[in-house]
Amino acid sequence: MTTQAASGPGGLAVRCEELVHIYRTGDLDVVAVRGVDLVVEPGERVALLGPSGSGKSTLLAMLGGLLPPSAGRVWVGDDEIGGMNERALLRLRAQRVGVVLQGAARNLLQYATPADNVRFAHRSLPRSRRRAVLPPLELLDALGLGPVANHPVPSLSGGEQQRVALAVAVANGPGLLLADEPTSQLDHHGRDAVLDLIDTVHDRFGTTVVVVTHDPEVGGRLGRTVTMRYGRVGQEGRSGEQFAVVGKDGSVHLPDELVVEWPPGTEVVVERDGDALRLLRRPR
Repeated sequence: MTTQAASGPGGLAVRCEELVHIYRTGDLDVVAVRGVDLVVEPGERVALLGPSGSGKSTLLAMLGGLLPPSAGRVWVGDDEIGGMNERALLRLRAQRVGVVLQGAARNLLQYATPADNVRFAHRSLPRSRRRAVLPPLELLDALGLGPVANHPVPSLSGGEQQRVALAVAVANGPGLLLADEPTSQLDHHGRDAVLDLIDTVHDRFGTTVVVVTHDPEVGGRLGRTVTMRYGRVGQEGRSGEQFAVVGKDGSVHLPDELVVEWPPGTEVVVERDGDALRLLRRPR
């Protein structure tokens, strides 16, 4: 599939300030996201990494207006989405933000075909925008779904349904694509087809991309990585280099190998060596 210069609405910036999400389970309040500050520039591609339960999926859902902040603020483009009503959020997701949730079936009309699902996504677009987006069959062909484009969704495999979900999310040439594990359940060929389509949509529309993934190769392909742990952003990576991120409270997430060697409660000494700082474990 060929690409062309961006012809859509352009990428949407994302900005979070001290974002918090708390949910209740039984008699306990669980802090899933705690004080996240994050800026994603228009057209940037970012992978959210981290262990299960680190808050990645919760943060992604908040960026799409699917979960309200318990505290803090989040902007998509010029819109502070925490203050938007449900109707405005639905319009935002229909026209400007594409979302792929975990569990492909949650993203699709089960009674329809893949082609019908993509056509339905197009219905929310103004007629002028419809001419700029990829036609349904071309979009499905790019993901190797041409042979099943007119088959009922329930007849497709889990991996095929996952690729259809991505096709629906990018059908409108969104300014922001939010995808939660879009390459899980896929072999290397399917994974590469998904990443190729993300590249195509990014190049054609300038789309900003935020992807939750456990696959470091996906993170490397996207360019910038943001690693979360215990609901906080603690590490970022660009061009193969990793950087610790100092929180507003002065906290720093240690690299994973040190977390294993230095369990919680380990006492450390911070020494200045010119412009550099050294972190030393206190001898017992």
